[in-house]
Amino acid sequence: MFIPSRTFSVLNRPPPNYDGHIPLTHIERGALAGGSAIMSLLNPRRGDLIAVLGETTATPYFIYRLRDAMLSSPCGRRILRDRPRITSQTMSMAHLCTLPANSVGRTYAAWLNREGVSPDTRDVVKYIDDEECAYVMQRYRECHDFYHALTGLPVMVEGEVALKAFEFANTLLPMTGLSLFAVTRLKPAERSRFWNIYLPWALHNGIRSKEIINVYWEEELERDVGDLRKELGIERPPDLRQTRKILKEQRKVAGVKKETMSRPMAGWVLMLDK
Repeated sequence: MFIPSRTFSVLNRPPPNYDGHIPLTHIERGALAGGSAIMSLLNPRRGDLIAVLGETTATPYFIYRLRDAMLSSPCGRRILRDRPRITSQTMSMAHLCTLPANSVGRTYAAWLNREGVSPDTRDVVKYIDDEECAYVMQRYRECHDFYHALTGLPVMVEGEVALKAFEFANTLLPMTGLSLFAVTRLKPAERSRFWNIYLPWALHNGIRSKEIINVYWEEELERDVGDLRKELGIERPPDLRQTRKILKEQRKVAGVKKETMSRPMAGWVLMLDK
């Protein structure tokens, strides 16, 4: 006698497809996507919410497109076969710091140290059903700091929004595009820099560059970082931290001049009062 299988629901959840996998109904996926989008906009520093947004909006099309981009590349296919992971155990900071100053590995280690970031801070993927696509998302997530190092963009909100714009143009992952709404959280001067400098840079470089998901970073550590940028077709944007530092010093100097000029005026006022 044929007994029809029960419909997938909250009370009848199918077994996981891999360790840590949590199957979601369409309603659950939509609720998580909407909730994480709103909350991450309110607090762009919540990496866990951004991770949930990335996973719940990547299917059914976008993560498969990224997986297919890897399958179409010999290097991407090797990455999918080897399944390397980027953690503090697989990336020895002590070793990376001994590499030449202009190497990819040294640039990566220097960026981590400067920004106070660790490769162990990336959440584990759990809401993508296909096991291979889950690894693709994990790989993208763990390579994110290499994208930072390659472009020189810092982890502050202004730098993250610029990098997300680049990633959107290159990967088409919806989360990277949705993250651009965080530009509303920037100050007027920061928004102006984004629209006039960093967004044009991000779109131009993200579209024209090769698929950065196909870079086997573990094999590029000793390579000259400038050569890798040239091969990928990526130009470094203006140094954001240096730009902010210069503008801060200019405002400080302008404030001192304003205060100095106001003192003689105050003296003349006192003399006139007498």
